Amino acid sequence: MSRIGKLPVPIAKGVQLDIDGSTVKVKGPKGELVREFPREMSFEVADGKVTVARSSDEKQVRALHGLSRSLLANMVTGVSEGFTRTLELQGVGYRAQQAGQNVTLSVGYSHPVEVVPPPGIELAVEGTTRVHVRGIDKELVGQIAANIRKVRKPEPYKGKGIRYLGEYVRRKAGKAGKAGK
Repeated sequence: MSRIGKLPVPIAKGVQLDIDGSTVKVKGPKGELVREFPREMSFEVADGKVTVARSSDEKQVRALHGLSRSLLANMVTGVSEGFTRTLELQGVGYRAQQAGQNVTLSVGYSHPVEVVPPPGIELAVEGTTRVHVRGIDKELVGQIAANIRKVRKPEPYKGKGIRYLGEYVRRKAGKAGKAGK
């Protein structure tokens, strides 16, 4: 049995869970999320916890068991606490500015890059070198953070670019130059 799949998902205070066949709706203080799960998965709510069970032991169904449990746990955490991903800008002259809900990035191009968040995502700038991506959907928060990072990935020679907070960038040595003449 899946080690992750068999763990029960605790339902946080103030979170309401509605299960309709394979559709799960989670409502909490931060918002509401709806997700369609595979038909092979069944959900059982008992004393403040949700357990995920699978219908058979086929390889594909076993793989979906742990995934379904993790997605459900992320939904419960998202509507109760939310998710945050922080990006750092490193480089001379690299900066971010808040313009309403949008963020304008100056990262070495001839033009500023405007980042417009989709509904459900909030962008916040701390100082001029940190951008926080917040939301209730973990998948969407991660995707938007990845899209912002993609604007200017960290390069390996000087380390300039946009990186996740705490991300380690392996550095390469530059040209050795001529020696001997």
